[in-house]
Amino acid sequence: MIKYILRRLLVMIPVLLGVVFIIFTINYFSPGDPALIILGSEATQAQIDQLHADLGLDLPFFVQFFNYIKGIVTHLDLGTSYITKTEVRSDILARFPSTFKLAILSTALATLIGIPLGVIAATKQTTLFDYASTFLALIGASMPSFWLGLMLIILFSLNLGLLPASGLATWRHWILPTVAISVVPIANITRTTRSSMLEVIRQDYIRTARSKGLKERKIITKHALANAIIPVITIIGILLAFTMGGLIVLETVFSVPGMGTLMKKAISYKDYPTIQGCVLFIALIMSVMNLLIDILYAFIDPRIKSQYVKRNPKNSSKKIENRGDNDD
Repeated sequence: MIKYILRRLLVMIPVLLGVVFIIFTINYFSPGDPALIILGSEATQAQIDQLHADLGLDLPFFVQFFNYIKGIVTHLDLGTSYITKTEVRSDILARFPSTFKLAILSTALATLIGIPLGVIAATKQTTLFDYASTFLALIGASMPSFWLGLMLIILFSLNLGLLPASGLATWRHWILPTVAISVVPIANITRTTRSSMLEVIRQDYIRTARSKGLKERKIITKHALANAIIPVITIIGILLAFTMGGLIVLETVFSVPGMGTLMKKAISYKDYPTIQGCVLFIALIMSVMNLLIDILYAFIDPRIKSQYVKRNPKNSSKKIENRGDNDD
């Protein structure tokens, strides 16, 4: 298992380098001049050229890229923001906790609702509950999250006055953005759980468990759900990683000071270091989450864990000899 983890960590290095190269190339060849945005339209050409030199934008492409990678490798330096004049790393670390908490809350809510709905829908297939949950899941999956967020603000903030519309000052501020973000994950988790459970409960070992007289609740929770949970965990991990990366539109709707609003501001002002730093950080989160999901598979399913554990031939031969001695 340790060798597998180390191998996956080594594979992450070229993946992250590829991500940095792609976003760096897009920024370099994208239209628009950051110096002109910073200085304004009234800036002279001499001032623009001087700012290009100060920011290193006058250097060739590969020189800029090499300097950027060198700063990351040697000092974990993601550059300095063109707008705030602070380190990008500091801006990301300041914004990430809000996004992280929101991601954990929304994913936990989606998991607590989605898995039971999917299990009940599978065990009550072709019933009214199954049709209703499937219909609601389809609506939730196709509903724009930003539209839902606006509707929640209009209903609970403007009309009823029950919940605040923006910010994260108190626990009441977290309710609306958490609900708005969790609707699509609830739909995805419900559909995945239902389809996975339907495939499992038709297996022979489930029929055998029922023929032995086991309680239906024990069959569903201990046997069926335990084997059907792996695809669900994959969906949950992907949704959690995606949410941790920041939801630009929803964070803007609720004025959440997170990764999404940081990315939006950086894109608007052509803040290349911040854009590159945020994309690299999101790619790192996605890679780490994929690794954690694979490790979690091994703890849930012993069959997967056995693939990581290599048997020692010497120990195996000793066990055989010991068994032979005991038989004698």
